[in-house]
Amino acid sequence: MKGVGSKFEKLNRLRESLRDSNHDFRASTQLFSSLDVAKIDRDMDLAGRGKERGEGNQPPKTAKNLDDLEHAIIERVEDEKKASYHTLEDNLQLLGGRLAGLDFEEQFGLIRQANAASVSDFKASVTVGLDELHGLRRALDDAEKEHAWFKEKHGLVRAARVQHGAAHLLRLSLLLLLFLVETGMNGSFLAKGNEQGFFGGILEAAAFSFINIGAALLLAVFCARLVTHRSVFGKLVGIFSIVVYVALAVTINLALAHYREVSGSLADGAGTEVIRNMLANPAGLMDVKSWLLFAIGLMFSIFAFIDGWFVLDPYPGYAGVENRLVRKRQDYIDRKRELIEELQDVRDDHNEKVEDIVKELGSRRREHRAIVDHRSRLLALFAQHQDQLERACNQLLSKYREANIQARKEPAPKHFGAPYKLDRIKPQISGDGEWSEGDVGASIREAQEELNSQVRLIGQECERGIEKYRELDKLHPDSVNG
Repeated sequence: MKGVGSKFEKLNRLRESLRDSNHDFRASTQLFSSLDVAKIDRDMDLAGRGKERGEGNQPPKTAKNLDDLEHAIIERVEDEKKASYHTLEDNLQLLGGRLAGLDFEEQFGLIRQANAASVSDFKASVTVGLDELHGLRRALDDAEKEHAWFKEKHGLVRAARVQHGAAHLLRLSLLLLLFLVETGMNGSFLAKGNEQGFFGGILEAAAFSFINIGAALLLAVFCARLVTHRSVFGKLVGIFSIVVYVALAVTINLALAHYREVSGSLADGAGTEVIRNMLANPAGLMDVKSWLLFAIGLMFSIFAFIDGWFVLDPYPGYAGVENRLVRKRQDYIDRKRELIEELQDVRDDHNEKVEDIVKELGSRRREHRAIVDHRSRLLALFAQHQDQLERACNQLLSKYREANIQARKEPAPKHFGAPYKLDRIKPQISGDGEWSEGDVGASIREAQEELNSQVRLIGQECERGIEKYRELDKLHPDSVNG
């Protein structure tokens, strides 16, 4: 089965797409600065030029149009209005791009695609696991059939005596202990006649112990157990092996005892002398320590023989059949448990992705609301800015006109008493293809409900998948439920 991270590609793509949203949006209203009336007044010297023109009764009282200085004031204000409008347009375009970048239409389409693909992905995971379990189940069936055939053929009704884990390790440890103890004890006996002392005695004792215990093990495990076989030939081989073992054990340990006596008096040729004594008088040991060495070696050999007999089941071949069955059953149970855990991991991974997507949709909705609200505030601020420009323009005109009137000898033109009306710019915002707040909220709620339904559906598919895995045991009642 693929790794959990490789599942739900469409869901992954949707989550990454949502994470790429413009979440760095920050509202800013410091766009339109108030017109500095005092600075313009100083720059244009409105009072001085008004007084100067008033002393010459300019403009004449019959003038109907604004004079050059009034036009210059209005032009300065109009330039500020145009610059502010360009700033507004730039910001509106930027906000429009951010709204388009949210791309709700595409996201909702991806959600629908992901919902359709997620169940298929999950079912595919179940199918792959089911195919794998079928293979393991067939292998377990074969092992069970072999086990049943073996028991029927050999008339066995008891369970196999097979040791695993700590019990098996204990038997191996016992064999090792027998070898070490026998080597140590024999080494102390053989050290007396060895030129290398205790170390040389240990080496010779280790060789004898290896042959003594090794022969007992080999005969017990591979030959002597045949005495329990149903066939007459097998029983005869087993009986013959036991006789061979007894003779071999007695011979090896007598030879060791003779070797101790001979090695104590001869520097060279001890081996030849042992063979001669064994052929002439096997029981002719003269030292009670030699008999003690013979008894200890024989006792350890018997212990090794008995331990080797029960390392495996006493009936030849039964342990191998049982071990194969146990191994196949354990493989099946372990893999079924792993597959169930993998399904649960895939389900949890899906639900985690959906939870992230739901959160990201909520973030996008808040971002959409923030952008729309900020745009409305910008429009209101621009309208207020135009009001301020109109007031500033009238203040500047008043400074010029008051200075002009005070210096005049003739009446001022009638238009000096009329305030200036700024021609307002009314920005137009195209709403084509733009989602309203209500539409966004309704669509996100619908998408979240679809995703939550998908979570429930994936949960149901997970339970169905687990049940399909377990149904294999119902088809094969002899299986152990994992």
